[in-house]
Amino acid sequence: MDELGLKAGIIVKGIDGFYYVESGEGTVYECRARGIFRKNHVTPLAGDKVEISVMPDNTGTICSILPRKNYFDRPPVANIDRLAVVVSVTDPKPNILVLDTIIALAESRNIEPALIFSKVDLKDASLLYEEYKHAGFECFCVSSSTGEGVSDIKPFLSGKVTAFAGNTGTGKSSLLNAVFKGLDLPTGETSKKLGRGRHTTRQVELLRTGGGGYAADTPGFSSIDISNYGDINKDNLQYFFREFRPYLGRCMFTSCSHTCEKGCGILQAVENGEISKSRHDSYNAIYRKIKELRKWKKE
Repeated sequence: MDELGLKAGIIVKGIDGFYYVESGEGTVYECRARGIFRKNHVTPLAGDKVEISVMPDNTGTICSILPRKNYFDRPPVANIDRLAVVVSVTDPKPNILVLDTIIALAESRNIEPALIFSKVDLKDASLLYEEYKHAGFECFCVSSSTGEGVSDIKPFLSGKVTAFAGNTGTGKSSLLNAVFKGLDLPTGETSKKLGRGRHTTRQVELLRTGGGGYAADTPGFSSIDISNYGDINKDNLQYFFREFRPYLGRCMFTSCSHTCEKGCGILQAVENGEISKSRHDSYNAIYRKIKELRKWKKE
């Protein structure tokens, strides 16, 4: 069969070496990637903007991947505008360190984080909501069961590529099902024995949200290995906690780590209640992990 020519599109899903590319007119083509990508150790990702050669049977080949503005290895997705972190207020209970690590990773890649507190029919989320709203993040409180807050999510998703991330079992797929009726993404109950959810999303898929936007439902995860993210080190970590920024430069020592030093502007802001202690505790924990990792690598 003769090729019909090159088309531009976006990868909306990849499965077992097949990539589904949506063109500008809305047609989805099943594609394989050229062998040169494997040779160069490049894996096409959902969200990649690509050029494909198209055959008459609507299959195609990915010929080129356009430069990415950002990407994540986990979840494997590229060209994200926003990262919506779904946090259940209970069942499973919030893991604040994981949450703050995800936020720092997003900030390090110039991706705007937003917080969606789920299962608010089971437990009040007002304290978490106020804490992260005060830190400067867009926040939502939702219940997929009762529908509370769900109507606020659809306009938020319009016109942007938004990746959904968070601990397993927080209800990412349930929320998307509630927002987009008829979507029918698989969901899973939280394991009572382990206190965490069962994985239900097996690959990243971009879902149309209207206004040219997409939502990426991503596989859940319960821990993050900071060593996989070379963007963050102990010296620049301070810039990825946005509420620290007004106080940077107010420390007695220019080399201040903002963990324990005398005359630290950040520590003073925590003491004054201007920065939450919980967020600063997460900063300290991530800082220690990075420092220990660097020491281990030297040894």
